[in-house]
Amino acid sequence: MKKTSTRLADGRELIYYDLRDGVVRTAADRRPLERTVTTSEVRRDVLLGDAVAVASHRQSRTYHPPADECPLCPSEGERMSEIPDASYDVVVFENRFPSLAGDSGRCEVVCFTSDHTASFADLDEEQARLVLEAWTDRTSELSHLPSVEQVFCFENRGAEIGVTLQHPHGQIYAYPFTTPRTALMLRRLGAHKEATGGENLFDAVLERELAADRVVLEGEHWAAFVPYAAHWPYEVHLYPRRRVPDLLGLDEQARTEFPKVYLELLRRFDRIFGEGESPTPYVAAWHQAPFGALEEYDGVKRDDFALHLELFTIRRTSGKLKYLAGSESGMSVFINDVPPEHAAQRLREAASS
Repeated sequence: MKKTSTRLADGRELIYYDLRDGVVRTAADRRPLERTVTTSEVRRDVLLGDAVAVASHRQSRTYHPPADECPLCPSEGERMSEIPDASYDVVVFENRFPSLAGDSGRCEVVCFTSDHTASFADLDEEQARLVLEAWTDRTSELSHLPSVEQVFCFENRGAEIGVTLQHPHGQIYAYPFTTPRTALMLRRLGAHKEATGGENLFDAVLERELAADRVVLEGEHWAAFVPYAAHWPYEVHLYPRRRVPDLLGLDEQARTEFPKVYLELLRRFDRIFGEGESPTPYVAAWHQAPFGALEEYDGVKRDDFALHLELFTIRRTSGKLKYLAGSESGMSVFINDVPPEHAAQRLREAASS
């Protein structure tokens, strides 16, 4: 992998990740852009303890542009995009319309390929491995920023999810706090450790799930299953078999196997609803341990946390979506229409031949 860092016309950082060491990146951003002005502010909900980012400048972000005006495609002739060069393998850049900025964190865009019509599932294993290396590198770099406490790599796919740019891409949020979801896991982790005299909750969950009938696929270094209490109609959790707190902790064997396992999962998601359906909308979310102090979580250490990826779709059956209504949105009590055992069976049946 070759990494080349440069700046866009408005001062935002852009980084090329190339498969070949011989690639030279010299193209400059010729757009007449002024420096981005953001109004991001993080407010705290005093009743719940949740953090809410207020970012009014995002109202003017690019919204469903035609394919020939896609800002994530390479630049071509006089049509300049966010990527100045005429081609790329993987590229990461600071979001022009960030939810978090400055002392409130940082947001980045990760373009998985220059092919506008592709999806992550269309990548080959070499390209998918390069995306993994980009996620890992950005996690490392962002964790050293003084305003960052947690790094979240994720992909939203599909208009049904709310994606406004159809080019295959994901995002990275670098939060200045530990997110509420992670804080809840840490509290549960600490409580279980105390109640059992030191047992790790993630290890116990992984052992229990792999003994159940909800396993979707297994490799030597990774395992994927539908969790016992899945929130979403089709939801898969992907764990490395050796517990590590973040992407930086993965060894070479796990990195090598990841593309094969993950691409197979994504391709199964695209098959479960049949040939006539549009590509399955999904969210793919990496859960990593925070980089800040964890003293408030009953003796929990960073190494107690288990890196894992959560992949889920809001489609519950052919032509029907799962909407978050009163119970889910109002009370955070999910109601799942698809039994997890049935979902796991469907995903096993969708295996590549």
